[in-house]
Amino acid sequence: MTRMALEGADRTLIAAFLDAAARYPDEELLVHSAVRPGIHRLSDVVADGLRFATGLRACGIAPGDIVAVQLPAWREWMVACVGIAHAGAVMLPIVSIYGAREMRFILRQSGAKLLVTPDRWRNADYAETLIACGDLPGLTTHVVIGDAIPAGAVGWAQMLAHDDEAAPAARHPDDLAMLVYTSGTTADPKGVCHSSRTLLSELAALSYARRKIAEVNLSPWPPGHVAGACTMMRYLAQAKKLVLMDHWDPADAAMLIERHAISASSFTPFHLSGILDAADRDGRDLSSLVSCLVGAAPVPPTLIERCAARGLNTFRCYGSSEHPTVTTGDPSDPMAKRLTTEGELMLGCEMRFVDEDGSDVSPGEDGEIATRGPELFTGYFDARLDAAAMLPGGWYRTGDIGHFDADGFLVISDRKKDIIIRGGENIASREVEEILLADPAILDAAVVAFPDQRMGEIVCAYVIAREGSAVSLASVRAWFAGTGVARQKTPERIELVTELPRNSTGKVLKHELRARARAQASETIA
Repeated sequence: MTRMALEGADRTLIAAFLDAAARYPDEELLVHSAVRPGIHRLSDVVADGLRFATGLRACGIAPGDIVAVQLPAWREWMVACVGIAHAGAVMLPIVSIYGAREMRFILRQSGAKLLVTPDRWRNADYAETLIACGDLPGLTTHVVIGDAIPAGAVGWAQMLAHDDEAAPAARHPDDLAMLVYTSGTTADPKGVCHSSRTLLSELAALSYARRKIAEVNLSPWPPGHVAGACTMMRYLAQAKKLVLMDHWDPADAAMLIERHAISASSFTPFHLSGILDAADRDGRDLSSLVSCLVGAAPVPPTLIERCAARGLNTFRCYGSSEHPTVTTGDPSDPMAKRLTTEGELMLGCEMRFVDEDGSDVSPGEDGEIATRGPELFTGYFDARLDAAAMLPGGWYRTGDIGHFDADGFLVISDRKKDIIIRGGENIASREVEEILLADPAILDAAVVAFPDQRMGEIVCAYVIAREGSAVSLASVRAWFAGTGVARQKTPERIELVTELPRNSTGKVLKHELRARARAQASETIA
């Protein structure tokens, strides 16, 4: 498809990284972590990245090979990102909480040749997870950060043991540069392909949207997600001062905003409500936060009103792994727009609203949102998925329903995609349903989002138990714990029913279950 480039996007990632390090060598990166804290200079991060590129070449990594990185928001993620780009390889960031089930699928489908993980982090033993993945024919090297290096693995220090004087591998701005997996409407994650051009276009658009402020950024996002990865790449490519958190703690976030005069950040409603609670409790000053974006989950209007009471002009945005930021609000927008819309189109982005056949609906009517723009992904790793996702002319069918209001602000009214957005994490209903149906105590099940003030949405399962079997929230939690799936996908609400609503062909009527869940949530709040 034809692609336009925003300023600075017509080059490779490594060219952008090297340029930023040469121009702003002393720009700071602060990592807030219990295990790997520190304050670092951009030039030092990039220098270690070049050493890591030497280590990759020594491990047999060639241009175009895929390198998986399953790390928290640490300096080492940045180093790996630079080294992978310099070697001409493809960055595959993986969510650090993923277990064997998700890892098996991602590593097998991608054919990743090298994987970088900690030895242990929080409750995860990554060597054990890798063993539980079973046969991974493409994976040749496991690089481990930490003191406990498993037999056959390569230690992080060994990867940085040699200087790199080689030139960056020859790559084109439109070559595959990052592969990120996202949960969507299907049980299996989808591999989303991004090039240097699409990623740098996203970073350029973000900088244009924030051009009126001096940015000191805080990132609460894990780098296995597009939001986290792009925030960390902005430090590397644009030298935007950055404070990282490797795990979420609202009291720490409020403290960091006050201590470092954080001026820009993005949060889910879960993050932001926790920060407000902590600031109220601990007397923290949040006034430096002049650009406070909230998204990745449904945003309660009461949260934005609460922010306004503290002088925070919070606004919303709209995007996805496939098209990272399509619309955004602005702190100067009227309260009504910040309460009810996702803002206006980002620089270079376009949007249509279409019916089932892909034809435009009348202006102001609800339709499926279709987008295109310079940061739109180049396609799925499994190219068989592209046909259903794209319309002629390079338009991406998002699966979301909405319209522009009279002033050109995006209003989201519904989702066609059958997902739950829990605290910013996309959870595929079908995947949860398949795990439930494997439970011998469950005859049938359907999963929908249940509105939640804290998480935005939680996983709610409507379950028909088999005759003579007892099903409870505790029994379902125990079943999921034994599957190796990320615990965030475990249902947090179980509704026992005798039947599920279906149409004449037997298809479960999810819209009825969603309506029931919304009604139950309203009763709970009342």
